[in-house]
Amino acid sequence: MRENLAVPPGGSLPGTAADDVVPPSFPRGLRLAGAAVHLYTASGTVLALLIVLAAFDGDAVAALWLGLIALVVDGTDGMLARRMRVKETIPWFDGARLDDIVDYLTYAFAPVVLLWTTGSLPDGVLGWVVAALPLLASSYQFCRVDAKTDDHTFLGFPSYWNVVAFYAIVLDLGPGAIAAVLVVCSVLVFVPVRYLYPSRTQALRALSLALTVVWLVSYAVLLVQVPDPHPVVVALSLAYLVYYVAVSLWLTARAARRRRGEPATTG
Repeated sequence: MRENLAVPPGGSLPGTAADDVVPPSFPRGLRLAGAAVHLYTASGTVLALLIVLAAFDGDAVAALWLGLIALVVDGTDGMLARRMRVKETIPWFDGARLDDIVDYLTYAFAPVVLLWTTGSLPDGVLGWVVAALPLLASSYQFCRVDAKTDDHTFLGFPSYWNVVAFYAIVLDLGPGAIAAVLVVCSVLVFVPVRYLYPSRTQALRALSLALTVVWLVSYAVLLVQVPDPHPVVVALSLAYLVYYVAVSLWLTARAARRRRGEPATTG
């Protein structure tokens, strides 16, 4: 009988299932640190709630400030999770699923609510349709197993509806322009373009991280300047989007060359 056989520390008996493997032990401090990282990620759900509440209170700027905090949390929690080895210390907790839940709330649901409450969408049935498209498209994308590729890029438009909402409000775009952007980006969710993942994509990683920090600073400056953003800061902010799209197209072309067996340029 199995209970009469000795199991080597950290090992398993021949023929036993993977679930019978004795997990390695970790210091309590490291496990607590891992739990703290998961709590840090989960705080994004609270930020999403606060964004929605600020939106319904008519305070779009406060909602965007909360969105900036959510961006910082999302941009740093993965690094902390890897450093604290959360997959090893808390193997029964799916941090990736938690991250997807938080991202859907802060990157898709809350920004669409903000666009709705600020009157940024068309009136009537068209407004309902335009509001539904990002939510439905993101529901599809967050359930794709290949949404994040092996070379750490996003496959399809990565549901940056918070960025769309930011520019829609800061630049005071009209409902027609916003509707066009939402429709185009919803379609791009299904187009297999590889989009830059600033904190993970290895190609041009140092440059991308530096420019992302500059963009986050410009985000904050523009919020301070609302409703009269300075043209230079606007141009600086939009330049990052140009860089992001250009690098994403380059990454897509490079991946296509690799599939055809052609040598890819290094970055």
